[in-house]
Formats: sequence, structure tokens, C-alpha cells
Amino acid sequence: MPFTPPRHPAAPTAPVRAALLALLTIGALTGCGAPPELRDPAGVPTGASSPRPSGPTVVATGTPSTAPTAPTAPPPTTGPATPEPGLVATACRNGPTGQRVVQLLRGRASVLPDNVRVRVRTGPLCAGDWQYTVLEVTGHEELQVVTQGGPAALQLVTAGTDVCTIEVRATGPAGIRTLACDPSPSIGPGA
Repeated sequence: MPFTPPRHPAAPTAPVRAALLALLTIGALTGCGAPPELRDPAGVPTGASSPRPSGPTVVATGTPSTAPTAPTAPPPTTGPATPEPGLVATACRNGPTGQRVVQLLRGRASVLPDNVRVRVRTGPLCAGDWQYTVLEVTGHEELQVVTQGGPAALQLVTAGTDVCTIEVRATGPAGIRTLACDPSPSIGPGA
């Protein structure tokens, strides 16, 4: 078998060399970051450096002199913080009325019969697009109701004496979860 000398790869062409040089330059410039003295412009003054003492530190015991300092401006404020929608349940402004909730319970939800007297004791209180309402039902226990949606598309989530269901705990806004799942809600009429 005749001896064949090994083939050497061809030298990179000019465009390949230029691309490699560009990548190496970018890597070198982005890998290190800014030097420490440029990271904190208020730190070390430029142009002069002061040597650090190598011996023990001596603390002066006389009265220190204080130079007046310029007053600092307070940090800018952006106004009062807007709470996250649904964090707190408040009286519904654009939500359903108490009567709309009662209509839902007497209508397609079939929770309340037509012949029972109902009075809205609390709410509806809105948090996000969820509502919490407490109803006094003559001859029965107080009825808590959790609904979702706007007045025209109101849907019953749950109703009963304990409305802290898995759906309310898992997907309800914090304001509704607090009302529905708090062991001792202290909500007054019309709150």
C-alpha cells in the first residue's frame, strides 16, 4: 500500500477570518464588563489615588468637625399605589345588584323557591369580576352567595352556609376568598 501524506486543512479565507475576529472582539468586550472604578462614579475620584496606611488604624478622640452637607431631595413619588384588582372586596360600582343576585338564585339556578322572603343583608361586594352577597332568608339560615361575571352575564359559583369551596379557594380573587373562607367574617349590613 503506497504512503499517502496527511492532508492539511486549507487556511481560512478572508471572510471567515473577519467573522472569527469579530466574534473574538465581541466576546472580549462583553465578557469583562466595566472596571470597578467606572461602575460607581461616586466612589473613587478620578485622577488621584490615596495610599492606604499599612499599620494599625488610629482613631481620633477630639471633637469631630462636621462640614455642612447639601440637603438631599426625597425620592420621587408616583402617587398613591393602586391596589391589585381583586385584592380587596368593595361595594360593587358596575357589578350586579342584590336583586339581580336574588333573581339568579330564583331563576335558572333554582336555589330559592319563589314563595320564600329574601332580604339582602350584605353586598354584593366585588373583587375583580367576582361578587360576594349575604342574604337573609325567612325561616332558613343565612345564605352566602358567590357569583362571577357582569350583571347581564351573571353566573352562580356557589351558594350555601359555607361557600369556601375548592373553586373559590383555587380561582377566586383574594378579596372573595377572605370573605368566603374567613372563619369569622365581620361584615355589617350594606358593607
